[in-house]
Amino acid sequence: MKSRIKKFSEIGIRDVASVGGKNASLGEMYNELTSKGVRIPNGFATTSFAFWEFLKENNIQTKLETILTQLDRDAYANLKDIGKQARALILSATFSEAFSEEIKNEYTLLCGKDLKEVAVRSSATAEDLPDASFAGQHETYLNVKGGTALLEAVKKCFASLYTNRAIKYREDKGFKHDDVALSVGVQIMVRSDKGCSGVGFTIEPESGFENVILLSGVWGLGENIVQGTVSPDEFYVFKPSLAHNKYPIIQKKLGDKKLTMIYAEADQEKTITNIETPKDKQEQFVLTDNELITLAKWATLIEDHYQKPMDIEWAKDGITSELFITQARPETVHNTRNKNIHIAYKLINKGKLLSQGNAVGSKIAIGKARLLTSPKEADQLTPDTIIVTDTITPDWDPLLKQVAGIVTNKGGRTSHAAIVARELGVPAIVGCGDATQTIKNGDAITLSCAQGKTGYIYQGACAFEEEEIDFSNIILPKTEVKLILADPESAFQLASYPNNGVGLLRMEFIITHHVKVHPMALVKFDQIKDDSVKKAIEKITVTYTDKKDYFIDKLSQGIATIAAAFYPKEVIVRLSDFKTNEYANLIGGKDFEPHEENPMLGFRGASRYYNDLYKDGFVLECKAIKKAREDMGLTNLKIMVPFCRTLEEGRTVVAAMAENDLKRGDKGLGIYTMVEIPSNVILAEQFAEIFDGFSIGSNDLTQLTLGIDRDSELMKDLFDENNDAVKQMIKMAIHSAKKTNTKIGLCGQAPSDSPEFASFLVKEGIDSISFNPDALLQGIENINKAEKDLKKVDEHDDFIFYK
Repeated sequence: MKSRIKKFSEIGIRDVASVGGKNASLGEMYNELTSKGVRIPNGFATTSFAFWEFLKENNIQTKLETILTQLDRDAYANLKDIGKQARALILSATFSEAFSEEIKNEYTLLCGKDLKEVAVRSSATAEDLPDASFAGQHETYLNVKGGTALLEAVKKCFASLYTNRAIKYREDKGFKHDDVALSVGVQIMVRSDKGCSGVGFTIEPESGFENVILLSGVWGLGENIVQGTVSPDEFYVFKPSLAHNKYPIIQKKLGDKKLTMIYAEADQEKTITNIETPKDKQEQFVLTDNELITLAKWATLIEDHYQKPMDIEWAKDGITSELFITQARPETVHNTRNKNIHIAYKLINKGKLLSQGNAVGSKIAIGKARLLTSPKEADQLTPDTIIVTDTITPDWDPLLKQVAGIVTNKGGRTSHAAIVARELGVPAIVGCGDATQTIKNGDAITLSCAQGKTGYIYQGACAFEEEEIDFSNIILPKTEVKLILADPESAFQLASYPNNGVGLLRMEFIITHHVKVHPMALVKFDQIKDDSVKKAIEKITVTYTDKKDYFIDKLSQGIATIAAAFYPKEVIVRLSDFKTNEYANLIGGKDFEPHEENPMLGFRGASRYYNDLYKDGFVLECKAIKKAREDMGLTNLKIMVPFCRTLEEGRTVVAAMAENDLKRGDKGLGIYTMVEIPSNVILAEQFAEIFDGFSIGSNDLTQLTLGIDRDSELMKDLFDENNDAVKQMIKMAIHSAKKTNTKIGLCGQAPSDSPEFASFLVKEGIDSISFNPDALLQGIENINKAEKDLKKVDEHDDFIFYK
C-alpha cells in the first residue's frame, strides 16, 4: 500500500511527485546537508496519495472538475466565486479515521508527549520546479498546537490548492488542475516570533550577478518582508571572500523594521498581529556578523548541492537563539533577463524643438516638465517627471533617481549635473541656456540623448524605438577598455558589460550619498558649532559607539561593492577629490573647510592628505580602503592619487599611506597618480619613480593647458580635448610612460565622442581608456576601428619594407 505520510528522513528531491517541491527540498536538505552543519527543522509530510485518497473517499474529485469547467477563462470575472466553491467543497469533507490517526501519531513522534507548536506548510506536487515556482500561492499555518488544531490546519492547506491566486497561476502556467495534488509539511516550529526571520538569494536578484548572496531580515515573523510592510535589514555577502575566510559582508543596510509580527494571544481571533518595534531594536541589525556568515555558508552549501541559484527562507529561534533554514527553492523570477542584452535608442519623429544642450547618456525619455528653482519644491515627483531647472548642485542628488530625465540651463559635460546623471543612468541635457524660458511647466516633452553630443528637447511625446544589442557579439580591443564608476548600486549590473575592469572609481559619490558626513566632523565632533548639525550626525551614526567607525564602514562597503562586482579585474579607487566648496556641503563640513575664491585650483587632491586641516580625515579614507583590500580580501583594488602637483608632494602622500598600512607593493598594492597638471607631464619620468601607473585626466589637463575654467559657460566653445596643445601634452605623457615601462590610461569622454581622438590615443600606444557606462559601447567601437586602421597601416609599411 502507498504511504499517506513520509518522515523528512524518508524524503529526497526525487519525491517531488509525491510530496511537492517544497517538502521534497526540505527532506533533501535534512538528509544531505544536516551533516554539513545546515540546520533544518525536522518534520513529516502527507503525500499526494493521501490527497487523492481524500478526494476519492469524499467523492469530490468530479465535483471539483465540474466547478472548474465553469471558470471564465477570458476575463476571469467569476474567479472569486469558483475558488470559494472549490475550497468550501474541501473544507466540508472529512478525513478518514486512519489518515487522522496517522497524522496524530507522527505528530507525537515528532514532538514528544508535550506536543510542541508546529508549522504546517502547503507543498503542491508541481511546486518549486525551475520553470514554475508556486511560491506564495498556497497557505502556511504557524504555531499550530494539538492534534485537533493540526488536522484542521492540514485540511485548510488542502483547500488552499484552490485559492484564487493558485487557480489563476495554474491557468497562466498551463498546468491542468486535476494534475496537481497538495502535500502538507509539518515541521517543528522555529520561534522566530521571539527572534527574527528573513529571506535570501544566492545571486543578486535584480542583475543576476552570481558572486554575492543577498540576505534580508526583520524582527519576528517573515510575513512583513513578503507583504512589504516594513523595510528590512539587507546584507550582501561576497562569495569569494567567504570561501577564503576573509570578512565577506560587503554591504549592510539598516531597515526601519517599524513593526514586528508575533503570534496573537490565545483568546484573540487573529493568529498573528503586528506590534510596534521598540526604538532600540529598530536601530539594531537583526543578525550579528557571525550569524550572517553562518547563513551565507549554508546558502552556499545549498546552492552547491542543487547546482543552481536558490531562493531560501531562514529563521532564528528567539528562545534557543538557533538559526534554521525553513525553505529553499530554485530562483526562478529575478534572473530571467539576458545580461548580454543592451538597449539602444532611436528617435522616429520630432516635435517642435524647444531647447538644446549637451547630451548626457544615450537614452530617450518622455515625461511632464516640472520647472523647479530649488529641491525644496520637489514634492510629488513621479517616474515620468522631467526636472527642468537652472542648475543642479549636490543637494539635488537624492531627487534625481525618482525622475525620467533632467534638463538644466547651466553646466557642461563635466558639470555636477552631467556627472551625477551619468552615474544614475538618468538621461540629461545640460547647459541649454534657455530651457526654463522655452519649456512650460506641466507640458509633455521628449528628451533625446540619442543623437550624439548634442541633446534635444522636443515638444510633445515623440515616437522612438529601442534596439537590443547583444554584448556577447562585442569583441574587446587590444587596448584595455575600462569603466568610470561611482555608484555602488549600479555595479552588479554594469559588471556584465564588456570591460577590463574599473579605471576610475570616484570616491566622492560614495561619500556624498552613503556617508554624507564630513570626515573631520566625525573626528572632531565636539568642535562643531551648530547644534542642529550635531543632532543630524548623532542620528546618522546612532548605531556606532565611535563615530569614525561609521565613516570607515560606509566608505569601505561602497568601495568593496564595486571591487567585488568586477573581481578579480583591476579596480582603481581614486582618493577623495572634492574641492573645498564641495567638502563644505557635506554635513558638518562648513566648520572644517576654508573659503577659497577659486576652489578648482585651490586646496584639493594630494595637498589635503598631509595637511593638518584634513590629514585625520585622510586616515579614515586609508582605513576604509585597507578594510576592503585586506579584511575583505579585495586585493584587486588599486589606489589613485589625484591632483598631485609636485614630486615632493607625491612622496609625502605615498609615505602617509604607508603609515596607514597601505604600503606600495605590499600584497600587490599598486599606487597610481592622475596626470592632469602640466607638471605631471613635464616630470612624468620622475613621477614614474614614485607611482606604479598614470591615468590622464583629460578634463583638468585641458583646463590647465588651455587656461580655461572647465565649468565656464562663456568659454565652453574653446574647451576642447582635441586641441593640438592638449594632444601634445597627452602624447608626451604616453611616451614618458613607455620609456619608464609605466602603465598609462586615460579617463574621459573624448575617445567615445570623437573617433579621431580615440585613433590618436591608440596610435600613441595608450594602455587603457576608461569610459562612463553610457559611452562604453561607442568607445569600444571607436577603439576597434582605430586598431584595425593602424594594423592596415603597419601591414602596408611591412609590405613596402620587404619589397
